Amino acid sequence: MSTPAVSVRALTKRYPLGHVEKYPTIRDAITKGASNSMRWLKSWLGREAASADSPHKWALQGIDLEIAEGEVFGIIGRNGSGKSTLLKILSGIAEPTSGYADITGRVGSLLEVGTGFHMELTGRENIALNGALLGMRRVEIQRKFDEIVAFSEVEEFLDTPVKRYSSGMFMRLAFAVAAHLEPDILIVDEVLAVGDLAFQRKCLGKMSTVASEGRTVIFVSHHMPSVQSLCTRAALLENGKVAEVGSAETIIGAYLRTVTGSDIVPLEQRLDRRGDGSVRMTSIDVRSLDRDGIVRCSSRLVVTLRYRSDRPVRFPAVSIGVVTSNEVWAFVLESDITGGLPDTLPAEGAVRCITAPMNLTPGRCFITLRFKRGGVDADIVSRVMEFDIESDDFYGTGKMPERQWSLFLLHQDWTVLD
Repeated sequence: MSTPAVSVRALTKRYPLGHVEKYPTIRDAITKGASNSMRWLKSWLGREAASADSPHKWALQGIDLEIAEGEVFGIIGRNGSGKSTLLKILSGIAEPTSGYADITGRVGSLLEVGTGFHMELTGRENIALNGALLGMRRVEIQRKFDEIVAFSEVEEFLDTPVKRYSSGMFMRLAFAVAAHLEPDILIVDEVLAVGDLAFQRKCLGKMSTVASEGRTVIFVSHHMPSVQSLCTRAALLENGKVAEVGSAETIIGAYLRTVTGSDIVPLEQRLDRRGDGSVRMTSIDVRSLDRDGIVRCSSRLVVTLRYRSDRPVRFPAVSIGVVTSNEVWAFVLESDITGGLPDTLPAEGAVRCITAPMNLTPGRCFITLRFKRGGVDADIVSRVMEFDIESDDFYGTGKMPERQWSLFLLHQDWTVLD
């Protein structure tokens, strides 16, 4: 392995429960210094009160990693495994409880919507601000400015405060800044899901370009095909620890084995939700339209989703994504595209979607849900349930392709030409 761009040793991070971390001010630093002095004195006098018993959660527990210069390195794992915490420490946003991370070179990071941007400043001003935070000179920022704007496609709104940007506009500009200001290390968390498909492809292409230029990319995603196509190596995190490090293909296989079990928490009890919470999805039922309810390759799905809110839901939009066990999106049912829902739903109720025949190869699938209210995400939950597509004699030959070679089944008509 070449010279490490990132070297992590015995890294830990502990968060106190029921306590919100805030960014320190000068007064906080002075107060902390005085408090530390008193704590040392009390400890020396034998009267230090033990704080280890206070409620806390270990987000990271003894992380050891080494990432080479010019390497595209993936970090994968379940929600809550410590991925985002690790990236925040590598980006300098959070400090470790113990251990260290040595970083060689300038770091450009895109961790979540809003990171590194001042919401009251315009897009133009934020480009300059982010460049300055990366340690770039004004001439360097100006040299890249037009390229950043062209990539982000927000030229019309460049002098508008970013607080008025849509989430898609914001992400386009944030990614353009992070990728084009020539950081030595580009850190990208699971943020590309905010953009549309064309934007995601654009970002993945840019990350490939950054890597081909010899810069280091650290990429976190739940989209395994992207990890496999971009990354040479990867690490699997479990419960704040590195479970395995190896080739991207090997680690993806290990990750998929951990998520294909039947330990999914019922939708009503799920705490890992996103959205403003104005609507809460409470249960989902998936079955086939066949009399026995078994889902087969050519079945028509019947999906029933129950929800509740504190008031009628204006301009609702429901998305039901079907994802294969290897993290490939098979299809998405979207009410706003097909016009399937009225402008107002009651405060509590259920919606149902019946599909055409799926024509999918046999195998396990998962459901991901998204509920919007007036164009704003109200409730998003990933992997809410799993179901198996059973084999049927789709072609009437008793033969069926394996999912690893084909996802969809197509009726075919073969003839011999003279």
